[in-house]
Amino acid sequence: MTYLLPSLRLWVATMLVCVVGYVALMLAFAQTAAPWRADGSIIMRDGQAVGSELVAQDFTSPEYFWPRPSAADYDGMGAAGSNWSPTSDDLAARAVETVARYGATADNPIPADLVAASGGGLDPHISLDGALYQAARIAAARGVDEAQVRQLAYDAAVAPGGIFAPEPIVNVLRVNLALDRLAE
Repeated sequence: MTYLLPSLRLWVATMLVCVVGYVALMLAFAQTAAPWRADGSIIMRDGQAVGSELVAQDFTSPEYFWPRPSAADYDGMGAAGSNWSPTSDDLAARAVETVARYGATADNPIPADLVAASGGGLDPHISLDGALYQAARIAAARGVDEAQVRQLAYDAAVAPGGIFAPEPIVNVLRVNLALDRLAE
């Protein structure tokens, strides 16, 4: 019993320093160093939040670029991979369905990132090849020139890894918002 009060004081002090203090310090640093990222990278349009630059959304309309498949059904609260093995019947069925959805053939093969889900199921990017692969469908659905859609994909492409990962990627939400601005 003589150790109970000192132990409780030590526990409270530890919680204040390690939990409250550390979290407050990290939040203050993040808000100072990178407020856009600290606030979730929310993209606004006409005063309304339309999504986060960091989390994929499920676009299914033919007028838009489609993201990678998601094992988490694009739910940011349930981010997770499927943990299906390469020999899984479920994985093969999803791949067959996705390939059919895009209308891929042996003469027109689909880029792998459009068929394979990302590890967390919420990757907001597709490869530039994946975006260009979808340009004809989007142009036909919107009644615009395919070259315009392709140029939007090129304009939205970035190589975040520089020389270490030079393959360009495209943020699906950002390029879809650019498509909407094209129609205005």
